Amino acid sequence: MGSRHFDWIYDHVGHFGRFQRVLYFICAFQNISCGIHYLASVFMGVTPRHVCRPPGNVSLVVFHNHSNWSLEDTGALLSLGQKDYVMVQLQNGEIWELSRCSRNKRENTSSLDYEYTGSKKEFPCVDGYIYDQNTWKSTAVTQWNLVCDRKWLAMLIQPLFMFGVLLGSVTFGYFSDRLGRRVVLWATSSGMFLFGIAAAFAVDYYTFMAARFFLAMVASGYLVVGFVYVMEFIGMKSRTWASVHLHSFFAVGTLLVALTGYLVRTWWLYQMILSTVTVPFILCCWVLPETPFWLLSEGRYEEAQKIVDIMTKWNRTSSCKLSELLSLDLQGPVGNSPTEVQKHSLSHLFYNWNIATRTLTVWLIWFTGSLGFYSFSLNSVNLGGNEYLNLFLLGVVEIPAYTFVCIAMDKVGRRTVLAYSLFCSALTCGVIMVIPQKHYILGVVAAMVGKFAIGAAFGLIYLYTAELYPTIVRSLAVGSGSMVCRLASILAPFSVDLSSVWIFIPQLFVGTMAFLSGVLTLKLPETLGKQLATTWEEAAKLESENESNSSKFLPTTNNSGLEKTEAITPRDSGLGE
Repeated sequence: MGSRHFDWIYDHVGHFGRFQRVLYFICAFQNISCGIHYLASVFMGVTPRHVCRPPGNVSLVVFHNHSNWSLEDTGALLSLGQKDYVMVQLQNGEIWELSRCSRNKRENTSSLDYEYTGSKKEFPCVDGYIYDQNTWKSTAVTQWNLVCDRKWLAMLIQPLFMFGVLLGSVTFGYFSDRLGRRVVLWATSSGMFLFGIAAAFAVDYYTFMAARFFLAMVASGYLVVGFVYVMEFIGMKSRTWASVHLHSFFAVGTLLVALTGYLVRTWWLYQMILSTVTVPFILCCWVLPETPFWLLSEGRYEEAQKIVDIMTKWNRTSSCKLSELLSLDLQGPVGNSPTEVQKHSLSHLFYNWNIATRTLTVWLIWFTGSLGFYSFSLNSVNLGGNEYLNLFLLGVVEIPAYTFVCIAMDKVGRRTVLAYSLFCSALTCGVIMVIPQKHYILGVVAAMVGKFAIGAAFGLIYLYTAELYPTIVRSLAVGSGSMVCRLASILAPFSVDLSSVWIFIPQLFVGTMAFLSGVLTLKLPETLGKQLATTWEEAAKLESENESNSSKFLPTTNNSGLEKTEAITPRDSGLGE
C-alpha cells in the first residue's frame, strides 16, 4: 500500500490527535530507558585509583614524607603514572613497596625510609588490589579486578554493548515485519528489564558481559521498532518534529544516569535502579494496539478498521472507511495495477561517480555524528570538576539542539545547518585542546557547545539522507548509514580509552572527522523545497539545481520536509543512537 494513500487516513482521523499523542508519549517514555542503558557504563565501568594489596596485615603506611595514612586512603594519592608507590610495613616486619600493578619486597627490613636504593624483589598482585572508594564504593572494574593485565576486559564493556546494538537493530527490525510491532515492543521492553536486572546480579565478568550484550540487542530493537510504531500512527504534517524529538527522550535517559550515579555509588544497585525505569512501560504496553499499516499489509482488514474507529473516537473526527482506501490503492494512481517493486543491493548506492561520492560523504557524516555523540558523553568523566554534573549538562544541551534542528532546517536549509553544526563541533574540539586543565569550567562549557553541535548534526542526518536518494534505494541508504553509525559507536569507547595516553585524543579524532565531514557536506546538494526524487535521474538533477541556485538568491518553496519520512520503509527505519 502506498504511503501517500495511507496518509489519506490521517486526513480524516487527524495527523497528531489525542490518540496519537498518548501513544507517542507512552512509547517515547521507553526511549528514556534506552538512553539509560546506552550510557550506564560511563560510571559503572569507572576505574578508580588503586594499589596492590599487601600479602599480610599492615602496621605502618608511608607515602613520601607522610606516615599517618591508612592504606585505604593512599589509593587516591597515586598519580596515573607508574613511578609513585606506597611503602608498608607488615606486622611480621616485612617491608613492601606497593604500586598500581606490581609490588616489591625489600631485602633490607631495617630501613623505613621512603627512598630506598637497596635490593628488592618484584611480585605480581596475586592478592588483589585496594581501590580508592572516595568516589565509588564499587564498580564493575573493582568487582572483578579489571585493571593492569586485565584492563583490556574493562575496555570491552562498552564496545561489546554497541556490537549488541548493531545486531539488535537488524534482528528485531526483521521480527517486527514478521510478527508485528506490538509483540516486539512488549518483548524488547520485557527483555530490557530482565537483562538489566541480570547484569546487576551477575556472578562473574562473563555473565555480566552476556547480560549486557543481550540488553543492548533488545534496547536497540526497541529503538528501531518503537520509531516505526509511532511513525505509522502519526500523519505527515507532524512526522518530522515527532521523529526528531524522540531523540530528546533518549537525552533524558542521560540525565537520569548522571543523577543516579551521583546518588548511588555501588554499581550493582545503580544498575538495578536504572533497570526499573522500564517497568511503567511494561505495565501499560499491553494496551497499545497494533498499527493499521502492519495489519493491512497482513490482510487483516477488519482489525485495522477497528483500530481506525478507535482513533476517530479518541480524536473526535469523522469516520474513515478503509474499504475506500483499499479500492484506491488497488486501482493505482492512474487506474493501473501496482507495479512490482524491484529489489536493490548495496552496490546501487554507487550508481555512478557522483552518487558514489554522495554515499561515501553521507556515510562519513553518519560515522562522525555517532563518534562525536558517544565520545563527548563517555569522555565527560575526564573533563575535570564534577563528572556527574558534566554528564548531566552534556545531556541537557541535546534537547535544545533537536529543537534548533527542527526550526533551522526549514529556514536556512539542511546542508547549511549540517555543515555549520559539523564545523562548530570541530572548532570546539580544538578549543578544548588549548584550554588549560586547571580551567576545567571553560572545558566543560566548550564540551557543551560541541555536544550541542554534534547532536544537531546527528538529529538532522537521518532526514537529510532520506532526501538525497531516490525512492528505489531510500531505505537502503538510510539503513546503511545507520549501520555505519553503529560501527562508530563501537569504536568511540576505544577512542576515549586512549585518553590515558594523551587526554585530548578523543577531541583530536572527533575534531578532525567533523572538519572533514563539514567540508564534504558543502559539496552535497540542498534538498530544502525540493520534491522527493523517485528515479536516479531526479536524484542527479539535485546536483545541477544546486549549482544553478548557488548563483541565485531566489527563495524556494518549502515542502516542509515532513512528507519526506513517509517513503522510508519500516524495516530500515530507526534512530541512529
